[in-house]
Amino acid sequence: QVQLVESGGGLVQAGGSLRLSCAASGRTFSNYAMGWFRQAPGKEREFVAAISTSGGRTSYADSVKGRFTISRDNAKNTVYLQMNSLKPEDTAAYYCAADSVPFNGVLVTTLSRYGYWGQGTQVTVSS
Repeated sequence: QVQLVESGGGLVQAGGSLRLSCAASGRTFSNYAMGWFRQAPGKEREFVAAISTSGGRTSYADSVKGRFTISRDNAKNTVYLQMNSLKPEDTAAYYCAADSVPFNGVLVTTLSRYGYWGQGTQVTVSS
């Protein structure tokens, strides 16, 4: 079973950058599309970005397009989220997740379709 651990969160000023990492255990990491979600206090967890098994296709929420970049290194069992031009509204706990279905040829953005989750890493953006 896939185990996920996020890191890289922190406190930054508006306009700054952070790179989040999600380290996955096991040798089946490359079989799963991966996603990033975030959850702000008092709000539902929302989709941020997704990436296909090979990294060839990506999908982003409108709110982060042009600012965030998702990538993966299957040799390192790691998925990344590069966050630039951060805004206070980006403040949230960020979670990485693995698609519940291996070898899925489509990128999904629905939370319920992801079966494996990390514990989250906090990103706080000050104004």
